[in-house]
Amino acid sequence: MNNCAISRWDDPAEINARLKKLTSQEIWEVDDDYYQNVVMKYFDEQCAGSKAVFEEAKNYIPGGVQHNLAFNKPFPICMAKAEGAYLYDKDGNQYIDFLQAGGPTILGSNYPVIREKVVELLNTCGPVTGLLHEAELMIAKEINKHMPNVEMFRMLGSGTEAVMASLRIARIATEHKRVIKIGGAYHGWSDQLVYGLKIPGSRALLESHGIPGGAYKLTDEVRPNDLDMLEKMLKRNRLKGGTAAVLIEPVGPESGTRPVAKDYNKNVRKLCDQYGALLIFDEVVTGFRVALGGAQGYFDVVPDLTIFGKIVAGGYPAAGGVGGKKEYAQLMAAGLATGKHRAYVGGTLAANPLSSLAGYTAIKEIERTNACEVAGKMGDRLCDGLKGLVDKYGLPFVAYNQGSIVHLECTGAMSFDFSSMSFVKSALGLLKHKDMMYVRKDSMERMGAAYMKNGIVTLAGSRLYTSLADTPEIIDESLNRFEEVFKHVKKTDKGLL
Repeated sequence: MNNCAISRWDDPAEINARLKKLTSQEIWEVDDDYYQNVVMKYFDEQCAGSKAVFEEAKNYIPGGVQHNLAFNKPFPICMAKAEGAYLYDKDGNQYIDFLQAGGPTILGSNYPVIREKVVELLNTCGPVTGLLHEAELMIAKEINKHMPNVEMFRMLGSGTEAVMASLRIARIATEHKRVIKIGGAYHGWSDQLVYGLKIPGSRALLESHGIPGGAYKLTDEVRPNDLDMLEKMLKRNRLKGGTAAVLIEPVGPESGTRPVAKDYNKNVRKLCDQYGALLIFDEVVTGFRVALGGAQGYFDVVPDLTIFGKIVAGGYPAAGGVGGKKEYAQLMAAGLATGKHRAYVGGTLAANPLSSLAGYTAIKEIERTNACEVAGKMGDRLCDGLKGLVDKYGLPFVAYNQGSIVHLECTGAMSFDFSSMSFVKSALGLLKHKDMMYVRKDSMERMGAAYMKNGIVTLAGSRLYTSLADTPEIIDESLNRFEEVFKHVKKTDKGLL
């Protein structure tokens, strides 16, 4: 398809076998001498301004940062400038930006065309009126142009809100109650979906603190890439009132951290049709990143509903929305109560003029510049280079990509899987490996600090997003920096039971 980032689809069985091998051996990480005398020295001497901001922030902000992505070992770096493929911190240090705000800025950070449109809007209308603005229509039409399956679109404040709305729609449309998600996937932080995050089979055991058990009693979790387990859950749910929706990230949980077979989504579609459940694609990351037509276009699958976020607001705030087939999406109709069943949604800043116009402009620019394909090619180049370095230094690391979404697993901290239909079996497996998981997580963050010292910003040291702003020269320079880290990696005696 046109403007598509993905040029190849690696075999998930092969990737998962390598990940299993990675987690079954000792941890490989930068050695203590390099970490203490080079990495830590850099943070202490070159990042004093960032450290001062963080130390003061801890007095006013829980944990010292407002966003989960912002915390990095040994302390968060405070950014002062973003431009294209680069970030600059408070101390003036330059970094190659493979975080790209967690995925929203496929055009590169602070993209000039969007910025100019936003400034023009601010000078005339301001960021919000609370009333109708033409940009709301413009973005809905533009999404429909590229994703015909999204016949109607309602813009909301975040992906979390969009997921909540989609589940309300599914329950109204099907008159079923239960929801099935894929283990390890992140679909926002609503009470019903802080369940089975990061690690398949973890259910409510890792992250669901402060949430009453009843909040997720209608949420089920199945193993990634396992159609048999999904069908068994659908069958079981027939006896419990039925399944309203199956919610999936089409490239696999956690933005493809757990990759799926290329025909997986089509088979999930068939199961949903067979058991009367809506299929919901969470395209918060993949929407307008893997292709202008989203992952649904790449896989040629028609979901009933699609969740949007990140790129849908062009890197600006209030990025979220849900759309789909008219018969379902119109259940969110705004306005006074009609007496009919509808999914109540809202938000003071939802679909504000600034976010709507920024998102519309971003999608138009992605089309004009062929950004998905360009970023995808740079993702291929980066991934292939990382694979070459891994082989050169004889490391057990695993690198693979889905276009502009690049994965570099150095410790396998998130590669565990305790999925079972039995809660007891899952819990016992999780308890057995929990300490090792945290040791590997700490090592992953240590590698992330080493990358940061060498001027590379990643997502938790294990995921990288490329953008239109990346060039072959930038990718090759980043590979030189990765090599500087890999030179100092050694096998440790950590990580085994």
